[in-house]
Amino acid sequence: MQGCIGPNERNDSLPATPACSLVTVPAAAGIRASMSPPKSFSITAQPETLKTVQSTIAKKLSIELNSVTPGTKFVDLGADSLDTVEIMMALEEQFEISIGEDGAQNIATVQDAADLIEKVKAGTA
Repeated sequence: MQGCIGPNERNDSLPATPACSLVTVPAAAGIRASMSPPKSFSITAQPETLKTVQSTIAKKLSIELNSVTPGTKFVDLGADSLDTVEIMMALEEQFEISIGEDGAQNIATVQDAADLIEKVKAGTA
């Protein structure tokens, strides 16, 4: 390489140049992509998990099962914060898991609850 002097080399025809230890590779070479941190992925609940979550919510809120759709928000079902805590406790018991406060605070919809349960079961939450 022109301009780089190895640790045991000397070249009097070039001005004093520090030893080169790094090689610059253009980003187009794909190096950047392979060095980037892995992207997180989201887990979507299994149909059985979603059905159990829907059923538990309907029972806890004493509402019709068909009104509990994956995209329905807890507040739209008439659930207040206490109802939501009770639902999450029932789901923890049903699935024999521990969700914790941090996880429960991020739940807005029925699908969110089912997805979180899958994450906890998979050990990625």
